[in-house]
Amino acid sequence: MPQKQRADARSNRERVVAAARETFAAGGLDAPMREVARRAGIGVATLYRHFPTRTELVTTVLAERVEACGVQMRRALDDPDPWRALSGTVLDFADRQIHDQALNEALLGAGDLAAAFGAERREHAQALAVLVARARAAGVLRDGVDVDDVRAGLLAIASLRRLPPAVSARVIGKLADLVLAGIRGEETPRHS
Repeated sequence: MPQKQRADARSNRERVVAAARETFAAGGLDAPMREVARRAGIGVATLYRHFPTRTELVTTVLAERVEACGVQMRRALDDPDPWRALSGTVLDFADRQIHDQALNEALLGAGDLAAAFGAERREHAQALAVLVARARAAGVLRDGVDVDDVRAGLLAIASLRRLPPAVSARVIGKLADLVLAGIRGEETPRHS
């Protein structure tokens, strides 16, 4: 019996985290906890048994998203094609701005939640610097482009995450394409 209870508790916790991810993405980090519970198909009391505070739940969801970003960065670092690695990273970043707006607010902001992931943010920044250096060494970047230029492009993309969802996908996608066109060297193949 205790083993079944542990399995049920794990299942409930996983459903809560998945529901929180969806709820926060759709309604922001201030979305009601009862909405998280409803999406998870559990009672509010069960939700609070797993996550006594909103901050604990948000931090858990953010940790999951930060880990996913880390996995994407490691894949980019392993990619032997420097342009595909860097351009894929820019496009993945743009996609996260569209689909994880509220979570990105917490991660990219200056609050306690963002500070909790400072080491991971520094690790991702270092990985980006490596990707840019590799692309520059391969000659696929426009002369003079450095990591600060790429970061400026990413900040411009991130600034658009507050647009209404109906507009953000189109505008962020266009800006990501413009950033890539702006950093790409003239001889870089356009198929990647």
